[in-house]
Amino acid sequence: MNTVTTIAAAEWRYWLRSNLALSAAILFLNLLLATVVLTTLRMEGDRHERSHHQEEAERSFLEQPDRHPHRMVHYGHYVFRAPAPLSIFDPGLDPVTGQSIFLEGHRQNSATFTESGASADLGGLAWLTPATVYQLFGPLLVLLLGHGSLARERESSTLAPMLAQGVSGANLVLGKALALFSAILIMLLPLFASGLVALIQGESFVAVLVLSFVYLIYLGVWALLSLLVSALLPRRAMVLATLTALWLGLSLLLPSLATSFAARSLPIAGQIETDLTMLADLRRLGDGHNAEDPAFAQLRSELLARYDVTDVEELPVNWRGVVASFSEEKLTKTLNEYASARMQQERRQSELLMRQGWLTPFLATAVASRAVSGTDLNNHQRFLREAEALRFDFVQGLNRLHAEVLSYSDDVNRNRNAESGRRARVNAENWKLLEAFRYEPASLGDRLSQALAPVAALLAWFAALALATLWAGGRLRP
Repeated sequence: MNTVTTIAAAEWRYWLRSNLALSAAILFLNLLLATVVLTTLRMEGDRHERSHHQEEAERSFLEQPDRHPHRMVHYGHYVFRAPAPLSIFDPGLDPVTGQSIFLEGHRQNSATFTESGASADLGGLAWLTPATVYQLFGPLLVLLLGHGSLARERESSTLAPMLAQGVSGANLVLGKALALFSAILIMLLPLFASGLVALIQGESFVAVLVLSFVYLIYLGVWALLSLLVSALLPRRAMVLATLTALWLGLSLLLPSLATSFAARSLPIAGQIETDLTMLADLRRLGDGHNAEDPAFAQLRSELLARYDVTDVEELPVNWRGVVASFSEEKLTKTLNEYASARMQQERRQSELLMRQGWLTPFLATAVASRAVSGTDLNNHQRFLREAEALRFDFVQGLNRLHAEVLSYSDDVNRNRNAESGRRARVNAENWKLLEAFRYEPASLGDRLSQALAPVAALLAWFAALALATLWAGGRLRP
């Protein structure tokens, strides 16, 4: 072990004397610290802003005056998705999937897109986050530090004396690896700082620990790759060129090809095509605003028979409200079928992309990072489902008021004069049926289960490279 630590210490002394290594490390850490600070400020600002807007939307709904229940159905309500605590490190899909939805009767609106607030902070680099800096640029620093670890000893003719003095190739590789992994731990300090802020915001310690482990293994994969190539090739220039080509292929080319492959293999129908098909199905359900629509003839007959009356005016409930509730239930069922089909298509595409993580550690890390952070597709779809559940509940609550509190005669005559309009309103106290909405990311167990496959791919990469590097170290020759 003394030999291993001595080799690691010597490697550190070499790095500290190298202007190139120090300059690259300083540049990387400055970029990383800048993105950590700016992303934290941006996401925390978004958290407070969205929470404020959510409270304002609920207050505005509850403070509405006495109204006709169906007017409140169309008045609607907004819900906002507050960022997950770990979004300060990896915002994931948050910037592109939308953060608010307008909820109203008879339709499911799409999530609206967020403002590109980071553009003012980072200009053309607004897409940078701590996660992307680690995923894209972290390997470059590791490769710069590690590419000459073994090839340098061969070029400077120090490898032969070391081997002759009894230093085994395995110990030499372990010493170089120890130096690289200690450098990686220093590189991860900004991640630990982000994790600490997330813990203060209520994140689980296990989630922060797993996220740190993911990036430790990811950068470790690149460290082992640099040692392996450095052990196999004789010159540092050849090693650096090979590692640069591997970085371009594994971090840029293969992820782009995998994304294109997933999109082409499992295409998703466009919004216009889906809407046209869905509208045709919705028309067959009848118009909930027209109680005389033939689509409700059977419902009318069944209701009259149940209460043993001959006309809807004799019913103990408001026929128009019953139609509104019945229509909303049927319409929502159809809307949910289309929404579920689209979500399933998106998940299949995402799962296909996830499987490409076995081909490149970049994709495996990106998928695992978003999953653990609670900023992946699974969490976005969870937000959509929770928002839809709230929409259906408050719309049907208003429809029940329409059917049970407002009389049929007052309803049909509400436009006759001002007094008739006043009688067709219900007390504003009824608006309290709206439940508060506070979005929370999926449970830790669900997030970890989503990250299991990509983490397994990362560990497979790490284990394979570790074995290959030890094998190459054992075969070191001057």
